[in-house]
Amino acid sequence: MRSAAHAGHVYRRCGCRDQGGKQLGAHCPELATDPDHGTWTFSLDLPSPDHRRNNIRRSGYPTAEAARAGLRRMVEGQAAGFNADPNQTLADYLTTWLKDKQLTLKPTTYVRYRDYVTNDLVPALGTIRLDDLGHSHIAAFTHTQLTAGRGKVTVHRCLATLSSALGDAVRHRRLPYNPARPTVIPRPAAAERQIWTVQDAIRFLDSCRAADPAFADLIEVLIGTGIRKGEALALHWNDVHLPERVLYIRYALSAIDNNRLILTSPKTRSSKDWVAISPRVAIALRHRSEDKDPSLSHADHGGFVFHHPDGRPLHPAYVLNHFHDLCREFGVPRTTVHDLRHLAATISITAGVPLTVVSKTLRHATLSTTANIYGHLTTQAARDAVDTIDRALTSAGPIELPGPRTPGDHTIRVRNQGVVTRTPLRKAS
Repeated sequence: MRSAAHAGHVYRRCGCRDQGGKQLGAHCPELATDPDHGTWTFSLDLPSPDHRRNNIRRSGYPTAEAARAGLRRMVEGQAAGFNADPNQTLADYLTTWLKDKQLTLKPTTYVRYRDYVTNDLVPALGTIRLDDLGHSHIAAFTHTQLTAGRGKVTVHRCLATLSSALGDAVRHRRLPYNPARPTVIPRPAAAERQIWTVQDAIRFLDSCRAADPAFADLIEVLIGTGIRKGEALALHWNDVHLPERVLYIRYALSAIDNNRLILTSPKTRSSKDWVAISPRVAIALRHRSEDKDPSLSHADHGGFVFHHPDGRPLHPAYVLNHFHDLCREFGVPRTTVHDLRHLAATISITAGVPLTVVSKTLRHATLSTTANIYGHLTTQAARDAVDTIDRALTSAGPIELPGPRTPGDHTIRVRNQGVVTRTPLRKAS
Protein backbone atom coordinates (compact mmCIF):
# COMPACT_ATOMS: atom_id res chain seq x y z
CA MET A 1 0.00 0.00 0.00
CA ARG A 2 1.12 3.57 -0.69
CA SER A 3 2.09 5.79 2.21
CA ALA A 4 0.47 9.19 2.42
CA ALA A 5 3.77 10.62 3.64
CA HIS A 6 5.72 10.18 0.42
CA ALA A 7 6.26 8.01 -2.63
CA GLY A 8 7.51 5.15 -0.48
CA HIS A 9 5.33 2.20 0.34
CA VAL A 10 4.57 -0.05 3.29
CA TYR A 11 3.98 -3.75 2.96
CA ARG A 12 4.29 -7.07 4.80
CA ARG A 13 6.98 -9.62 4.08
CA CYS A 14 8.56 -12.67 5.69
CA GLY A 15 11.72 -14.71 5.59
CA CYS A 16 10.27 -17.92 4.19
CA ARG A 17 12.09 -19.55 1.26
CA ASP A 18 11.02 -21.75 -1.61
CA GLN A 19 12.45 -25.18 -2.44
CA GLY A 20 15.34 -23.53 -4.29
CA GLY A 21 16.27 -21.48 -1.25
CA LYS A 22 15.03 -18.19 -2.68
CA GLN A 23 13.41 -15.91 -0.16
CA LEU A 24 9.70 -15.39 -0.83
CA GLY A 25 9.54 -11.95 0.81
CA ALA A 26 6.20 -10.28 0.06
CA HIS A 27 5.01 -13.18 -2.11
CA CYS A 28 4.68 -15.78 0.61
CA PRO A 29 1.16 -17.32 0.43
CA GLU A 30 0.89 -17.43 4.24
CA LEU A 31 0.85 -13.63 4.34
CA ALA A 32 -2.64 -13.68 2.81
CA THR A 33 -4.04 -16.21 5.29
CA ASP A 34 -2.18 -15.50 8.55
CA PRO A 35 -2.26 -11.86 9.75
CA ASP A 36 0.51 -12.60 12.28
CA HIS A 37 2.88 -14.03 9.71
CA GLY A 38 5.92 -11.91 8.77
CA THR A 39 6.63 -8.32 9.71
CA TRP A 40 5.85 -4.92 8.23
CA THR A 41 8.38 -3.18 6.00
CA PHE A 42 8.76 0.17 4.31
CA SER A 43 10.64 0.93 1.12
CA LEU A 44 11.74 4.33 -0.13
CA ASP A 45 13.77 5.63 -3.07
CA LEU A 46 16.14 8.42 -2.07
CA PRO A 47 18.02 10.83 -4.36
CA SER A 48 21.52 9.75 -5.35
CA PRO A 49 24.42 12.00 -6.47
CA ASP A 50 25.15 9.63 -9.38
CA HIS A 51 21.47 9.49 -10.37
CA ARG A 52 21.31 5.77 -9.71
CA ARG A 53 18.49 4.19 -7.80
CA ASN A 54 19.05 4.38 -4.07
CA ASN A 55 16.40 2.20 -2.48
CA ILE A 56 16.14 2.06 1.32
CA ARG A 57 14.19 -0.84 2.81
CA ARG A 58 13.70 -1.36 6.54
CA SER A 59 11.72 -4.26 7.98
CA GLY A 60 10.87 -5.77 11.35
CA TYR A 61 7.98 -3.47 12.31
CA PRO A 62 5.16 -5.21 14.24
CA THR A 63 2.34 -3.14 12.68
CA ALA A 64 1.65 -1.22 9.51
CA GLU A 65 1.35 2.03 11.48
CA ALA A 66 4.80 1.52 13.01
CA ALA A 67 6.24 1.02 9.52
CA ARG A 68 4.47 4.15 8.27
CA ALA A 69 5.94 6.11 11.20
CA GLY A 70 9.41 4.87 10.26
CA LEU A 71 8.82 5.91 6.67
CA ARG A 72 7.65 9.38 7.72
CA ARG A 73 10.78 9.84 9.80
CA MET A 74 12.96 8.91 6.86
CA VAL A 75 11.15 11.37 4.61
CA GLU A 76 11.25 14.19 7.18
CA GLY A 77 14.94 13.57 7.81
CA GLN A 78 15.66 13.69 4.11
CA ALA A 79 13.80 17.00 3.80
CA ALA A 80 15.63 18.46 6.81
CA GLY A 81 19.03 17.30 5.58
CA PHE A 82 19.87 14.55 8.03
CA ASN A 83 19.81 10.78 8.10
CA ALA A 84 16.80 9.36 9.96
CA ASP A 85 17.53 5.73 9.08
CA PRO A 86 16.32 3.59 12.02
CA ASN A 87 19.23 1.21 11.37
CA GLN A 88 21.83 3.98 11.59
CA THR A 89 24.54 3.08 14.09
CA LEU A 90 26.13 5.49 16.53
CA ALA A 91 29.43 5.08 14.66
CA ASP A 92 27.81 6.20 11.41
CA TYR A 93 26.07 9.13 13.08
CA LEU A 94 29.21 10.34 14.91
CA THR A 95 31.31 10.07 11.75
CA THR A 96 28.84 12.23 9.83
CA TRP A 97 28.51 14.63 12.75
CA LEU A 98 32.29 15.09 12.92
CA LYS A 99 32.48 15.78 9.20
CA ASP A 100 29.87 18.53 9.53
CA LYS A 101 31.46 19.98 12.67
CA GLN A 102 34.83 20.34 10.96
CA LEU A 103 33.30 23.18 8.94
CA THR A 104 32.38 25.24 12.02
CA LEU A 105 34.69 24.29 14.90
CA LYS A 106 38.10 25.73 15.63
CA PRO A 107 40.78 23.24 14.54
CA THR A 108 41.88 22.59 18.12
CA THR A 109 38.31 21.84 19.23
CA TYR A 110 37.70 19.62 16.24
CA VAL A 111 40.84 17.56 16.94
CA ARG A 112 39.75 17.04 20.55
CA TYR A 113 36.30 15.89 19.46
CA ARG A 114 37.82 13.68 16.76
CA ASP A 115 40.11 11.92 19.24
CA TYR A 116 37.30 11.18 21.69
CA VAL A 117 35.05 9.90 18.91
CA THR A 118 37.58 7.69 17.12
CA ASN A 119 39.55 6.45 20.15
CA ASP A 120 36.80 6.03 22.76
CA LEU A 121 33.18 6.37 21.69
CA VAL A 122 33.13 4.45 18.41
CA PRO A 123 35.13 1.43 19.68
CA ALA A 124 32.90 1.10 22.75
CA LEU A 125 29.45 2.16 21.53
CA GLY A 126 29.69 2.37 17.74
CA THR A 127 27.73 -0.78 16.90
CA ILE A 128 24.64 0.29 18.85
CA ARG A 129 21.80 1.70 16.75
CA LEU A 130 21.37 5.41 17.41
CA ASP A 131 17.67 4.94 18.13
CA ASP A 132 18.48 2.23 20.69
CA LEU A 133 21.20 4.13 22.56
CA GLY A 134 20.11 4.61 26.15
CA HIS A 135 21.37 5.97 29.44
CA SER A 136 22.29 2.44 30.53
CA HIS A 137 24.74 2.08 27.63
CA ILE A 138 26.41 5.36 28.54
CA ALA A 139 26.54 4.46 32.25
CA ALA A 140 28.17 1.11 31.45
CA PHE A 141 30.72 2.87 29.24
CA THR A 142 31.52 5.31 32.03
CA HIS A 143 32.05 2.58 34.64
CA THR A 144 34.25 0.61 32.23
CA GLN A 145 36.42 3.65 31.55
CA LEU A 146 36.83 4.52 35.23
CA THR A 147 37.60 0.91 36.13
CA ALA A 148 40.30 0.87 33.44
CA GLY A 149 41.99 3.78 35.20
CA ARG A 150 40.85 6.70 33.05
CA GLY A 151 40.66 9.95 34.96
CA LYS A 152 37.30 11.49 35.78
CA VAL A 153 38.17 14.69 33.92
CA THR A 154 39.01 12.74 30.74
CA VAL A 155 35.87 10.60 30.97
CA HIS A 156 33.71 13.66 31.60
CA ARG A 157 35.13 15.41 28.52
CA CYS A 158 34.47 12.29 26.47
CA LEU A 159 30.87 12.23 27.68
CA ALA A 160 30.55 15.95 26.96
CA THR A 161 31.56 15.27 23.36
CA LEU A 162 28.92 12.54 23.10
CA SER A 163 26.31 14.82 24.68
CA SER A 164 27.13 17.58 22.20
CA ALA A 165 26.66 15.19 19.28
CA LEU A 166 23.38 13.79 20.63
CA GLY A 167 22.18 17.30 21.45
CA ASP A 168 22.51 18.16 17.77
CA ALA A 169 20.47 15.04 16.96
CA VAL A 170 17.71 16.33 19.24
CA ARG A 171 17.82 19.81 17.70
CA HIS A 172 17.50 18.25 14.24
CA ARG A 173 14.58 16.13 15.52
CA ARG A 174 16.61 13.02 14.80
CA LEU A 175 16.17 11.90 18.44
CA PRO A 176 13.35 12.73 20.84
CA TYR A 177 15.74 13.32 23.77
CA ASN A 178 19.43 13.27 24.65
CA PRO A 179 20.31 10.04 26.52
CA ALA A 180 23.62 11.57 27.64
CA ARG A 181 21.75 14.13 29.75
CA PRO A 182 21.88 14.30 32.67
CA THR A 183 25.53 13.31 32.78
CA VAL A 184 26.46 10.04 34.45
CA ILE A 185 29.20 11.76 36.44
CA PRO A 186 29.10 15.43 37.45
CA ARG A 187 31.71 17.79 36.14
CA PRO A 188 34.81 17.19 38.28
CA ALA A 189 35.94 20.07 40.44
CA ALA A 190 38.89 21.99 39.07
CA ALA A 191 42.23 20.98 40.52
CA GLU A 192 43.58 23.29 43.19
CA ARG A 193 45.90 25.81 41.59
CA GLN A 194 49.31 26.82 42.84
CA ILE A 195 49.28 30.60 42.37
CA TRP A 196 52.49 32.48 42.95
CA THR A 197 52.81 35.27 45.44
CA VAL A 198 54.20 38.62 44.29
CA GLN A 199 57.50 37.64 45.92
CA ASP A 200 57.58 34.40 43.88
CA ALA A 201 57.03 36.36 40.67
CA ILE A 202 59.76 38.88 41.48
CA ARG A 203 62.21 36.10 42.37
CA PHE A 204 61.51 34.28 39.11
CA LEU A 205 61.76 37.41 36.94
CA ASP A 206 64.99 38.61 38.56
CA SER A 207 66.62 35.19 38.11
CA CYS A 208 65.25 34.73 34.58
CA ARG A 209 66.57 38.10 33.37
CA ALA A 210 70.08 36.88 34.12
CA ALA A 211 69.61 33.35 32.72
CA ASP A 212 67.24 33.87 29.75
CA PRO A 213 66.32 37.53 29.10
CA ALA A 214 64.04 36.78 26.14
CA PHE A 215 62.00 34.30 28.17
CA ALA A 216 61.86 36.78 31.07
CA ASP A 217 60.28 39.32 28.71
CA LEU A 218 57.62 36.77 27.72
CA ILE A 219 56.76 36.04 31.36
CA GLU A 220 56.74 39.77 32.12
CA VAL A 221 54.15 40.32 29.37
CA LEU A 222 52.02 37.38 30.54
CA ILE A 223 51.90 38.60 34.16
CA GLY A 224 51.63 42.28 33.31
CA THR A 225 48.72 41.95 30.88
CA GLY A 226 46.93 38.73 31.91
CA ILE A 227 46.74 37.57 28.28
CA ARG A 228 46.68 33.85 27.54
CA LYS A 229 49.77 31.89 26.54
CA GLY A 230 48.55 31.23 22.99
CA GLU A 231 47.68 34.91 22.55
CA ALA A 232 51.15 36.00 23.65
CA LEU A 233 52.87 33.48 21.36
CA ALA A 234 50.72 34.67 18.42
CA LEU A 235 51.44 38.35 19.07
CA HIS A 236 52.77 40.17 15.99
CA TRP A 237 54.67 43.44 15.92
CA ASN A 238 51.99 45.10 13.80
CA ASP A 239 49.61 44.65 16.75
CA VAL A 240 51.96 46.26 19.29
CA HIS A 241 51.73 50.06 19.63
CA LEU A 242 54.25 51.16 22.23
CA PRO A 243 53.69 54.94 21.92
CA GLU A 244 49.99 54.47 22.66
CA ARG A 245 50.78 51.79 25.30
CA VAL A 246 48.32 49.32 23.83
CA LEU A 247 48.42 46.01 22.00
CA TYR A 248 45.73 44.16 20.08
CA ILE A 249 44.83 40.49 20.46
CA ARG A 250 43.91 39.11 17.05
CA TYR A 251 45.18 35.52 17.08
CA ALA A 252 46.05 32.57 19.29
CA LEU A 253 48.82 30.08 18.52
CA SER A 254 47.76 26.45 18.88
CA ALA A 255 49.36 23.08 18.26
CA ILE A 256 47.38 20.45 16.34
CA ASP A 257 48.19 16.90 17.46
CA ASN A 258 51.05 18.45 19.49
CA ASN A 259 52.90 18.99 16.25
CA ARG A 260 51.53 21.37 13.62
CA LEU A 261 51.32 25.01 14.70
CA ILE A 262 48.42 27.11 13.45
CA LEU A 263 47.00 30.55 14.13
CA THR A 264 43.39 30.48 15.27
CA SER A 265 40.96 33.06 16.58
CA PRO A 266 41.15 33.84 20.31
CA LYS A 267 39.15 31.77 22.78
CA THR A 268 35.99 33.91 22.76
CA ARG A 269 34.62 36.78 20.71
CA SER A 270 35.31 39.20 23.57
CA SER A 271 38.93 38.02 23.70
CA LYS A 272 39.64 39.73 20.38
CA ASP A 273 40.21 43.18 21.84
CA TRP A 274 42.85 45.69 22.90
CA VAL A 275 44.95 45.36 26.05
CA ALA A 276 46.66 48.20 27.91
CA ILE A 277 50.44 48.11 28.38
CA SER A 278 52.04 48.98 31.72
CA PRO A 279 55.53 50.57 31.95
CA ARG A 280 57.08 47.22 32.91
CA VAL A 281 55.46 45.48 29.95
CA ALA A 282 56.52 48.31 27.65
CA ILE A 283 60.14 47.84 28.76
CA ALA A 284 59.94 44.09 28.07
CA LEU A 285 58.54 44.72 24.60
CA ARG A 286 61.25 47.30 23.88
CA HIS A 287 63.82 44.66 24.80
CA ARG A 288 62.29 42.35 22.20
CA SER A 289 62.17 45.17 19.67
CA GLU A 290 65.87 45.98 20.18
CA ASP A 291 66.81 42.33 19.68
CA LYS A 292 64.60 42.00 16.62
CA ASP A 293 66.35 40.66 13.52
CA PRO A 294 65.99 43.33 10.76
CA SER A 295 65.70 40.59 8.16
CA LEU A 296 62.44 39.46 9.75
CA SER A 297 60.75 42.86 9.55
CA HIS A 298 59.10 41.97 6.24
CA ALA A 299 57.46 38.84 7.66
CA ASP A 300 53.67 38.59 7.81
CA HIS A 301 52.18 41.19 10.17
CA GLY A 302 55.68 42.35 11.09
CA GLY A 303 56.76 38.97 12.43
CA PHE A 304 56.22 37.32 15.81
CA VAL A 305 57.20 39.21 18.96
CA PHE A 306 58.37 36.00 20.67
CA HIS A 307 60.12 33.57 18.35
CA HIS A 308 63.08 31.33 17.65
CA PRO A 309 66.20 32.89 16.05
CA ASP A 310 64.91 31.94 12.60
CA GLY A 311 61.61 33.74 13.17
CA ARG A 312 59.47 30.69 13.84
CA PRO A 313 57.00 31.06 16.73
CA LEU A 314 57.70 29.35 20.03
CA HIS A 315 55.94 26.01 20.44
CA PRO A 316 53.45 26.10 23.38
CA ALA A 317 54.81 22.79 24.73
CA TYR A 318 58.37 24.16 24.68
CA VAL A 319 57.28 27.26 26.59
CA LEU A 320 55.55 25.18 29.27
CA ASN A 321 58.43 22.71 29.68
CA HIS A 322 61.06 25.47 29.76
CA PHE A 323 58.99 27.38 32.30
CA HIS A 324 58.82 24.32 34.58
CA ASP A 325 62.58 23.78 34.24
CA LEU A 326 63.27 27.38 35.24
CA CYS A 327 60.85 27.18 38.19
CA ARG A 328 62.81 24.22 39.50
CA GLU A 329 66.14 25.93 38.84
CA PHE A 330 65.15 29.19 40.55
CA GLY A 331 63.49 27.49 43.54
CA VAL A 332 59.99 28.92 43.05
CA PRO A 333 56.77 26.87 43.35
CA ARG A 334 55.84 24.90 40.25
CA THR A 335 52.84 26.40 38.51
CA THR A 336 51.51 26.56 34.95
CA VAL A 337 51.92 29.30 32.38
CA HIS A 338 48.15 29.80 32.32
CA ASP A 339 48.19 30.39 36.07
CA LEU A 340 50.19 33.56 35.42
CA ARG A 341 46.89 34.93 34.10
CA HIS A 342 45.31 34.07 37.44
CA LEU A 343 48.22 35.75 39.20
CA ALA A 344 47.48 38.95 37.26
CA ALA A 345 43.84 38.80 38.36
CA THR A 346 44.77 38.01 41.96
CA ILE A 347 47.12 41.00 42.23
CA SER A 348 44.48 43.31 40.73
CA ILE A 349 41.55 42.15 42.87
CA THR A 350 43.47 42.09 46.17
CA ALA A 351 44.71 45.61 45.41
CA GLY A 352 41.11 46.80 45.23
CA VAL A 353 40.68 47.11 41.46
CA PRO A 354 36.92 46.88 40.72
CA LEU A 355 35.82 43.52 39.41
CA THR A 356 34.35 45.15 36.31
CA VAL A 357 37.79 46.55 35.41
CA VAL A 358 39.47 43.20 36.07
CA SER A 359 36.88 41.50 33.85
CA LYS A 360 37.57 43.98 31.04
CA THR A 361 41.34 43.53 31.41
CA LEU A 362 41.05 39.75 31.19
CA ARG A 363 38.53 40.11 28.32
CA HIS A 364 36.02 37.73 29.86
CA ALA A 365 32.75 37.38 27.98
CA THR A 366 30.69 38.34 31.05
CA LEU A 367 31.28 39.78 34.49
CA SER A 368 29.80 36.61 36.00
CA THR A 369 32.66 34.61 34.47
CA THR A 370 35.16 36.71 36.40
CA ALA A 371 33.09 36.51 39.59
CA ASN A 372 32.78 32.72 39.36
CA ILE A 373 36.51 32.17 38.81
CA TYR A 374 37.73 34.64 41.40
CA GLY A 375 34.85 34.58 43.86
CA HIS A 376 37.19 33.43 46.62
CA LEU A 377 39.11 36.69 46.24
CA THR A 378 36.06 38.92 46.68
CA THR A 379 35.39 37.93 50.31
CA GLN A 380 37.11 41.04 51.66
CA ALA A 381 35.30 43.19 49.12
CA ALA A 382 31.97 41.79 50.36
CA ARG A 383 32.94 42.59 53.96
CA ASP A 384 33.92 46.12 52.93
CA ALA A 385 30.53 46.56 51.25
CA VAL A 386 28.46 45.60 54.32
CA ASP A 387 30.77 47.63 56.60
CA THR A 388 30.11 50.66 54.38
CA ILE A 389 26.35 50.15 54.79
CA ASP A 390 26.82 49.82 58.54
CA ARG A 391 28.82 53.07 58.78
CA ALA A 392 26.25 54.94 56.67
CA LEU A 393 23.37 53.87 58.91
CA THR A 394 25.25 54.46 62.14
CA SER A 395 26.47 57.93 61.20
CA ALA A 396 22.92 59.03 60.43
CA GLY A 397 22.15 59.22 64.17
CA PRO A 398 19.39 57.68 66.31
CA ILE A 399 15.93 57.22 64.91
CA GLU A 400 12.94 58.55 66.87
CA LEU A 401 10.37 55.81 67.36
CA PRO A 402 6.77 56.83 66.62
CA GLY A 403 4.33 57.14 69.52
CA PRO A 404 1.03 55.28 69.81
CA ARG A 405 -1.36 56.05 67.01
CA THR A 406 -5.01 56.87 67.28
CA PRO A 407 -7.54 55.63 64.74
CA GLY A 408 -7.41 57.79 61.63
CA ASP A 409 -4.06 59.32 62.56
CA HIS A 410 -1.82 58.68 59.57
CA THR A 411 1.57 60.39 59.64
CA ILE A 412 4.82 60.31 57.78
CA ARG A 413 8.22 60.99 59.30
CA VAL A 414 10.48 63.41 57.47
CA ARG A 415 14.18 63.75 58.33
CA ASN A 416 15.52 67.21 57.61
CA GLN A 417 19.08 67.97 58.64
CA GLY A 418 18.97 65.45 61.46
CA VAL A 419 15.60 66.63 62.88
CA VAL A 420 12.64 64.27 62.72
CA THR A 421 9.19 65.89 62.32
CA ARG A 422 5.80 64.35 62.17
CA THR A 423 3.40 65.58 59.49
CA PRO A 424 -0.26 64.49 59.75
CA LEU A 425 -1.91 63.24 56.61
CA ARG A 426 -5.48 64.32 55.96
CA LYS A 427 -8.02 61.77 54.94
CA ALA A 428 -9.24 62.11 51.44
CA SER A 429 -12.70 63.66 51.33
